[in-house]
Amino acid sequence: MLRSRDGLYESVQTAFRASSGVFVDQVLRRGLIESFDGNAELGLSFRAIARCNGFLHATHLRSHAATEGAVVESTLRVLAEPLLSAFSIGHGWIEFRVFFKGRVVWRWGRGLSRLNFRRETAGMTARVYLIGAGPGDPGLLTLRGAAALRRCDVVLYDGLSNPDILCHAAGAEQICVGKHGQSRIWSQDEILAEMLRFAAQGKIVGRLKGGDPAVFARTAEEIEALASSNISFEVIPGITAALAAGSFAGIPITHRELASAAAVVTGHEHPGKPESALDWEALAKFPGTLVVYMGVTTAKHWTAALLEAGKDPATPAALIRRCSLPDQETILCRLDEVADKLTPASQFRPPVIAIIGQVATLAKKTHGEDRESLQGRGPLKGQTLLVARPKGQCAPMVESIEALGGHAICSPAIAVQELDDFEALDDAIARLTPGEYLVFCSANGVEHFFRRLGRLGFDSRRLAGLIVAVVGNRTAEVLSHHGITADIIPHDYRGASLADRMSADVSGRRVTIVRASRGSDELPSRLRDAGADVQEVVAYQNSDVKEADPSVVSRMSDGQVDWVTVTSSAMATNLVNLYGDSLAKCRIAAISPVTAEALRNQGVRVHVVANPYTIGSLLEEIAKQS
Repeated sequence: MLRSRDGLYESVQTAFRASSGVFVDQVLRRGLIESFDGNAELGLSFRAIARCNGFLHATHLRSHAATEGAVVESTLRVLAEPLLSAFSIGHGWIEFRVFFKGRVVWRWGRGLSRLNFRRETAGMTARVYLIGAGPGDPGLLTLRGAAALRRCDVVLYDGLSNPDILCHAAGAEQICVGKHGQSRIWSQDEILAEMLRFAAQGKIVGRLKGGDPAVFARTAEEIEALASSNISFEVIPGITAALAAGSFAGIPITHRELASAAAVVTGHEHPGKPESALDWEALAKFPGTLVVYMGVTTAKHWTAALLEAGKDPATPAALIRRCSLPDQETILCRLDEVADKLTPASQFRPPVIAIIGQVATLAKKTHGEDRESLQGRGPLKGQTLLVARPKGQCAPMVESIEALGGHAICSPAIAVQELDDFEALDDAIARLTPGEYLVFCSANGVEHFFRRLGRLGFDSRRLAGLIVAVVGNRTAEVLSHHGITADIIPHDYRGASLADRMSADVSGRRVTIVRASRGSDELPSRLRDAGADVQEVVAYQNSDVKEADPSVVSRMSDGQVDWVTVTSSAMATNLVNLYGDSLAKCRIAAISPVTAEALRNQGVRVHVVANPYTIGSLLEEIAKQS
């Protein structure tokens, strides 16, 4: 992937020079001219095509190019500048083609990564987003926050930010600035220095903070540093824990009869202060609800201060831990019992919000003695499921899990990437002929095939007259988004069943199978045995993630992951490589008998197998066994 204009021009010129003579070879071989004396110039047409954010751009230039090869930089710039200036932040693709008498005689293309050419051209400065991550549940991130993360080159996130939110910044460098009990906590000076360093490089930086950036998040210091450095920034609000804790515990922090005001209070003031800035007497008399943040390790101090200032010891209190998450816990007690409930801190670990006031009594009225979150009720309530699908492809499954009341952890075991070389795929697209078969083995294959189709200047009409087959309903659904209805879908979504459906009709006919860089060979083997001319073409790279997420390993070891969902044989193999014996502490759910067999071959016990072989069926089976 290229990140700059200079890198783009240098790469394409190098490739062009390395292909010296290729034009003449192509022209002669195709019979477009009868001879060439080596000293003349060929009249060639140049075309540049670029796609970014769903839009296709193209420029065309007629030129005479010397056969010895150098495409001068000025020619490249004339072609490319209008396209690159149309790019906004994101990933894209640019391709140069050379034509002689309307036929392509040379082609070169490359992906563009996180380009922001409008900003570069206009001389604008970098930008920093200070983003509120919300209280914990990744679904509570704001739409604006998600949009900002998608634009980021780098994200600095703290331990109170749910790492699942980072799926919105899948292409960005992700840096954790510290999580209690798992990694060193960065100082604020270190965070500021890193943020300014990346901004100085012209990058789009996201600073992801738990809750809301304006509430006990030290955002004022970051704003001051950014303003002093003349760096553009935006503060994006998030749902603060005070509001979320009340809602998820069934405690409105204001009430027309019990509390007409609410105050948020820190339980952890800056240690360098000579004396407390809090007026405990005023807070003890406050006519409403007190919400105390960061008060676990200092519970004896702040509760004693309120009691000494005259606060009624019998004042109702609610302590809410990990609000909005499936393992949320709530303790209802009196003010004079809070310190004992929170000491030592290991018995009710942070993050904890304390709600002090008469509104705390409403928790029993809203859900009786049930101390769990009001949210997430359903057949998967209380269940945590690991989703190991590739980055950017977890969201639909996560949404389904959450709709059933469960909690999903996204930790990819496999990675899906574009090809480095598209020659074979391009040739397969060029050879497609009406009356032939085109087979898609996965939804990923459909997406990458049509992405390449678009980059070549085609659309769904290129598939006119073909007989299109798919392995399963999900693949058929994705195919339909491109305007194509599958002609053949096996009843049980297996490659073997698709071979059964096709074998009687494929003898002597070409069958193009669009597939991943690895996978089962059963379908092409069966079709060849039936007499088909099978052409397998790889549309995308499927590879293993090399390192396990330490937080997932820890949660598995602690018994905090109930189910591991396995949706392919490749995923099955690498999950064993990543997590080993830790998988024995979880229940395993396989999407098909083939996937289940791959797991059993490695000594892993399978508790659930979907039937039919769909995500929905898999979750239904898990719900039955939970």
